[in-house]
Amino acid sequence: MILLEGKPAAAAIKAGLQEQVSVLTQKNMRSPHLVAVLIGNNGASETYVASKIKNCEEIGFQSSLIRFETSVTEGVLLQKLEELNNDDTVDGILVQLPLPKHISEEKVINVITPGKDVDGFHPVNLGKLAQGTPTFIPATPYGIILLMQHYGINAKGKHAVVIGRSNIVGRPVSILLSSNQPYGNATVTVCHSHTPNLKELSLQADILVAALGKPGFVKADMVKEGAVVIDVGITRVDDPSAKKGFRIKGDVSFDEVAAKASCITPVPGGVGLMTIAALLKNTMTAYLKRHGLSESIFSE
Repeated sequence: MILLEGKPAAAAIKAGLQEQVSVLTQKNMRSPHLVAVLIGNNGASETYVASKIKNCEEIGFQSSLIRFETSVTEGVLLQKLEELNNDDTVDGILVQLPLPKHISEEKVINVITPGKDVDGFHPVNLGKLAQGTPTFIPATPYGIILLMQHYGINAKGKHAVVIGRSNIVGRPVSILLSSNQPYGNATVTVCHSHTPNLKELSLQADILVAALGKPGFVKADMVKEGAVVIDVGITRVDDPSAKKGFRIKGDVSFDEVAAKASCITPVPGGVGLMTIAALLKNTMTAYLKRHGLSESIFSE
C-alpha cells in the first residue's frame, strides 16, 4: 500500500514556484500578491487562512489578510471585494468559507472578478472548466489531480467513483477525471445522498474519491481490493483525550480501508496540503495572465 502523502508533492510544487518568484525578482518584477478575506473567528477558518499566508511567505509571494467581524454587512463586504477587483497590485482574491448566514455565498463568489478568482468558484471559471477550456480550477480538485500526477496515478480507462456533488469538490473533480486531458479520460460515476446503490457502485471503483463531509463514512466493505482511495474529508471530531480537544477525521475509515487499497491519502497530511499548493499555482497563473505573460518567461 502506498501512502499518498501531500507533503512531498506540495513541497515540489512550492519549490518550483519559489524558483519562478526568484526569476521575477531578477527581472525587477514584483511577486504575485494573494489577498485573503476572513469573516469572524471560526477556528478551522483561522487555521486554514494562517496556513495559506504562511505558505505564501515561504515561497516569496506577497500576502494580505483582511478581517471582518461576523456582524459585517453584506454590502460592506461586497464593496471591499470590488475595491480589491480594481486594485492593480492584487492578483488573487479568496474569501474563506463558510460565511455568516446573513451573507450570500453566491453574491460573494459572483462579485470577485473571474481573473482574480484563484479559488475557481466563479460561474465563468466553472463554466470554462465544464467546456474544457483553460481556467482556474477549484483548488481542492486541482490539488487531487496534482497529487495523482506526483505519484504517477493514471486515470485513463479507469472507473472513478466520486462520493459527493458539491461545486467545490465533487462536481469539478468528476469533470477533471472524465476530461480529455493527460490526467483524465476516466469513466466517472458521481454518487450522493440519494444514490440507492452507493455501496454497489463504490465497490466498482478503481479510483474512489470521498468528498461528502461525513467522518468515517467509507468502510472497507465499500472498497474494491487494490483501489486508489482519495479522502477529501476534513472534519473536527471532539476527542477529550486529544491535546486540542479534537481530532481531524476524513470521510474514510483509514485503518480498515488502507488494508485493501493500493494507494490512499492520509487525513490530515493528504489532500489538504495539496489544496494550498494548487491555490498558489492558481495565484501565479493569475499574475502571469494579468501581466500578459506566459510561463516561457521563466526559461528565457
